[in-house]
Amino acid sequence: MVVGLVAVWYARWSTDAYQMFIRAIAGRPWVAFVITPVLTVLAVFLTRKWFGGSEGSGIPQVIAALQAPQDRALISRLFGLRVIVGKIVVSLLGLLGGLTIGREGPTVHLGAAIMNELQRFYPHHTPQLERQLLLAGAAAGLSAAFNTPLAGIIFAIEELARDFNSNLNSTVIITVVFSGLTSLALAGDYLYFGQLNVPQSFHLAFVQPVMVAAILSGLLGAAFNWTLLNWTAWMPKILQTWRMNSPLRYALVIGLMIATLGTLTSNATWGSGYDQARQLLDGTHALSQTYPLTKWASLVISYMAGIPGGLFSPSLSIGAGLAQWVHALFIWAPLPALIALCMTGYLSAVTQSPITSFVIVLEMTNGSNMVIPMMASALVASRISALFTPPLYHALAHKNYASKLDCSKA
Repeated sequence: MVVGLVAVWYARWSTDAYQMFIRAIAGRPWVAFVITPVLTVLAVFLTRKWFGGSEGSGIPQVIAALQAPQDRALISRLFGLRVIVGKIVVSLLGLLGGLTIGREGPTVHLGAAIMNELQRFYPHHTPQLERQLLLAGAAAGLSAAFNTPLAGIIFAIEELARDFNSNLNSTVIITVVFSGLTSLALAGDYLYFGQLNVPQSFHLAFVQPVMVAAILSGLLGAAFNWTLLNWTAWMPKILQTWRMNSPLRYALVIGLMIATLGTLTSNATWGSGYDQARQLLDGTHALSQTYPLTKWASLVISYMAGIPGGLFSPSLSIGAGLAQWVHALFIWAPLPALIALCMTGYLSAVTQSPITSFVIVLEMTNGSNMVIPMMASALVASRISALFTPPLYHALAHKNYASKLDCSKA
């Protein structure tokens, strides 16, 4: 119930923070060159000074803790009240500054951290119970963030635990149910992206756009993973030096780059990208053909700042933008259907968790007519991505938080 409550509040605060930024720069784009760099510097300072362990989406932290349940120092570093406060406060600063970050990954981390704190009140807690509650809290966080209870459960099994355990899964299901009921009571029942309006049936020729969407999503998702995991190969040496030794100067450059991208794209790359994807799906506003690339670049730059912020919603937005490319090749194909395919494919390519990806999009859009095409897109995109990079969240967990873990076991 606490996880559901925090998820709803955090969602509202995130929306309010982003809207405050949009109102501040309305008609005055130059203001972004003040707000974005200043808040980026502040966010980086707070993260490094007081909130270490809260950086990024938070999903790699959960994975690292699940793979090393006996490492008390690691658990203490990655969870607790300090991390909960830092995750919320600093990510809101990032949204207030217009950075391309989402709130869904952080909600996963918040859910796990809250459950880890509350288990202290249970007199018979054990390492096994602690692991169960971390996993259950993470699943409940994703479920409450998207209003996708089934996806939360599958996410815990496929992405986090990567195994099937009946006792563990019952704990996850119970937690997701109570978190979901709390979210439902406070926010009501809703579809994250609204109702997906597509034909009841598709012609055999629809196989072609499905495969093109999957291939494009897989390649761009793999490029994103490679870029985050191999930043030393492409980042200029001077920025690498500043990142290590002068983090505030580095943060200033990151903020200026984000402000430049946002201004040059007429405000298209600010924030998580939810509004842009929703408007494209509703048919109320088309996006630039360059949107997938500019949003992709903005997400990479924002993530490299090293502050709390997620990848889910921006990734779905990038996928929605890719659908316009596929639609240009297959003009006869319904654009909403292509958006669902590309969102599923791109998210699957990044996470390499195809079942979680298509179930999330399915629940967010009520796209029951698209089950088989979305499954195909997710599976193909995931396989293409796996040819070039490992699963992103597990690779980040191994690289940043649990270097002694055998990543191949993930």
